[in-house]
Order: sequence, then structure tokens, then C-alpha cells
Amino acid sequence: MNIIIIEDERKTAQSLEKIILELQPQAKIIGHYQSVEESVTALSNGPMPDLLFMDVQLADGLCFEIFKAVDITCPVVFCTAYDEYSLKAFKSNGVDYVLKPFSKEDIQGAFKKVDELKNFFQQKNTVDLQEVLNKLQAPSGKTSFLLFMQQKYKTVHVDDIAYFCIRHDATWIMCFDKQQYPITQSLDQITQAVSAQQFYRLNRQCLVNFKAIKEIEPYFLRKLLVKLSIETPEKLLVNKEKSTNFLTWLENR
Repeated sequence: MNIIIIEDERKTAQSLEKIILELQPQAKIIGHYQSVEESVTALSNGPMPDLLFMDVQLADGLCFEIFKAVDITCPVVFCTAYDEYSLKAFKSNGVDYVLKPFSKEDIQGAFKKVDELKNFFQQKNTVDLQEVLNKLQAPSGKTSFLLFMQQKYKTVHVDDIAYFCIRHDATWIMCFDKQQYPITQSLDQITQAVSAQQFYRLNRQCLVNFKAIKEIEPYFLRKLLVKLSIETPEKLLVNKEKSTNFLTWLENR
């Protein structure tokens, strides 16, 4: 398997290569690139790899500019510190979206999805990449959370959750019925666990359920003010850098 790594942080690229070769000793890393420009040049003039590992934010811009310039025909594993690009990534041949700092288990999970891709081709005898990508890109996500409170276990279904938030350095579940529950997982862990189609990370403090969104208003400095069907003690704001991505997420529901 020939693999190209597109990552502008040298240490991260080296760490990723080490993990890849530990998991796939037969793999060959045929290229390391740090920018959109050099990635476009390499992919335009050289052979297409069997798999791409790609960061989203590169030295000279977002990696999605590469897809505008080059016809990428291989599956892509996105490795990034930003969760807000997942929808766009899965529209760009993405088979997995790994958040930094990633672990060996995260990369192993990505290779598992790639193997599922290969098995699909072998079983169906087809080269319809988009069909299998659609199949792999629609995980249902976590459906409930198990909480331990007052010496009892309680299950909260995600459909009953309006949003998750961070308050006073703790993570909380806020339900449609106005019940509130503390939870041990971090907001980053919850974001990875739930369905990206159902929940959106508005900012560092809030992860909101699509069903809870009532309306959106323009706010100061090109931000968006998100109002939910239940009252929130704080204003839920989306900054201008994420506003387009958020509106795209809403539109593509």
C-alpha cells in the first residue's frame, strides 16, 4: 500500500508515519508534503497513492483547495485538531476523520475502514467509490449516555438532549425537559461519539442538537447568535470563521 502524508507539522507527520508503519509494515510512505501548493504539484505529476493521510489546515491554506485542483481518486483519512470540517471532509473522499492528538487506536480504526472499503470492492466487483464512501460515512453515532448519580445509574437518550456545554470547568448534559446532568466525558470526547449529522460544535463550550435549534440571527462582528427551543443562561455564538460551515451543516441536513 502506497501512502502519502500531507501534514504541515513535522513532528506530527513523523509520529503518524511511525504509527502507520507499526500497524501496516508492508505500507510504503511515498511522500510527505506540508502545503496545498506542493501537494497539488506532487499529486498532479506523480502517481496517485492508495491512501492519503491529510491535515485540514496546512501551511498555506485549507486542504480542500487540493481537491479543487486535483482529481483525488483514493480514500482520504483526515487528521486535524478542528472538528468543524468533518462534513466537508466526508464530501472529499473521506473515510475517517481523526481528531488530534490522535492515538494508535485512532489510526488503527481508520485502517479498519479502509479495509471495509477494499472488501466492498471485492464483494461487489465495482469501482463506484462514492457509493461505498456514502456507506462508510454515515455512522449513527452514540445513542445514549450512562450516568451515575446519587448512587444510581441513569440512561439519557441523545434525542432527549438539547445540548452539551461546559460550565465551571465541568461538562453538562442539558435536556429538552430542562433537566441537567454532569458527565465525566470531555466535550471533545462527546463530539467524537455522537452523530455529526445530529450534533454540531458551535464553539469550545457548546455542542448542540439540530432538533433544539429554533432560529439563528446575525450578531456583532459577523458572528451568529443561535437560539434554542429551550432557554439558555448564556448566549450561544458561532464565530465568523465557523459561520459558513455551520450554515452549510444546517442546509445539508
